[in-house]
Amino acid sequence: MSGAPALPAFGEALKTWAFIGCVNFGGPAGQIALMHRILVQEKKWIGEARFFHALNYCMLLPGPEAQQLATYVGWLMHGVRGGLAAGLLFILPGALVMLGLSLLYVTHADRPEVAAVFWGIKAAVLAIVIDAILRIARRAFTNTLSLVIAVAAFAALFLFNVAFPVVILAAGLAGLAGAALLPPAPHARSGGEEDPACTHAVDAALARGDLSHTLTVPGQTLRKALTWLAIWLAPVGLLLLALGPDHVLARLALFFSGMSVVTFGGAYAVLAYVAQEAVATYQWLSAAEMMDGLALAETTPGPLILVLQHVGFLAASRQAGFDPVLAGLAGAAVTLWVTFVPSFLWIFAGAPHAERLRGNKALSGALAAITAAVVGVIANLAAWFGLHVLFAEVERVATGPLVLQVPDVSTLDPWALGLSVVATVLLLGGRVSVPVLLAGCAIAGLVLRVGLA
Repeated sequence: MSGAPALPAFGEALKTWAFIGCVNFGGPAGQIALMHRILVQEKKWIGEARFFHALNYCMLLPGPEAQQLATYVGWLMHGVRGGLAAGLLFILPGALVMLGLSLLYVTHADRPEVAAVFWGIKAAVLAIVIDAILRIARRAFTNTLSLVIAVAAFAALFLFNVAFPVVILAAGLAGLAGAALLPPAPHARSGGEEDPACTHAVDAALARGDLSHTLTVPGQTLRKALTWLAIWLAPVGLLLLALGPDHVLARLALFFSGMSVVTFGGAYAVLAYVAQEAVATYQWLSAAEMMDGLALAETTPGPLILVLQHVGFLAASRQAGFDPVLAGLAGAAVTLWVTFVPSFLWIFAGAPHAERLRGNKALSGALAAITAAVVGVIANLAAWFGLHVLFAEVERVATGPLVLQVPDVSTLDPWALGLSVVATVLLLGGRVSVPVLLAGCAIAGLVLRVGLA
């Protein structure tokens, strides 16, 4: 172990986490690949087997797995301060950019040039969602049962309007009950190459027994859980006491706190449900504005779930009852808090026990079932998003237990259809990267909607 690299100084790690936070475009797959390249291959801070074991644990959790993975690795190296630094810097650059874009959106969305850019980006986002379905399906469909679960999840959401948390809970219970039928989660690697020579800093430090904070201590898990639960929910309680449960800031806190414990499968999986509730139930924004928020999130670094910040900004700016800009900032801050603080709870309280999850058949079965359901959930998002991108008018029609989304075919936008097809072909064919696709579609939107007008 004499040749093993030493753990980085906290300042050096801070610079690396800041860099990752500024360049982590491309959704969770791209973000995880970026961290693997930097942390495992270039810096040699953590071995591949331990990296993927940490990823497996994060896959079991609700919330953004890439941000949780960064928090986990930061915690391994420098304890709680390292986890906070890694997790916060993973979010902060994208959140600041998203805040600026939301402010720009509120003040300039009616300009034809801005509307044209968003129109073009929506075609790219539709292609990105379709690509996400195919990527996850390749890993999730390991047997007939996983396909059945995916189809059932799609039907429950798209045809019967079943609540998203119910679908995820049902899938998890089915996975637990049928653990003997479902293989361990295929989407998360089970190990990677072991590092017996401890050529990576974390592995060597653990072998020497230096990282005492990674050990489980009786009573420590409960103390950590209660501490972070208080950090998470105390502001929510204060909002309820100060403003009442019907104020928009309190509703944002309660709604997105609930989302933070059921967001298995990442942002794509939960966005259709969030859109349904935010648009139809709470009337915080329109369907078009929700799609614009997703388009904004695709163009920024950080977790795609930052789109919820846009929802919070628009909702508060319109319904809080005071200065729209200040209200929007408050709404964005509340949404960010209740969305991401729970991720620190899961890591700091649960990471010391993560090794015990290795090879657990019941948990693997539940994760495999949830992963299969997520394919159906994202397909529901693609259907909802596609209908609203391609058609100007979409009506919800209830027929008994069925709740159908019926487009007015006379409002089909042929240019949107053509651009979406081209974007999908380019992305699936590997001809362009996501940033290039977004930029290209934005330019195409300007040309088609402004230049040719």
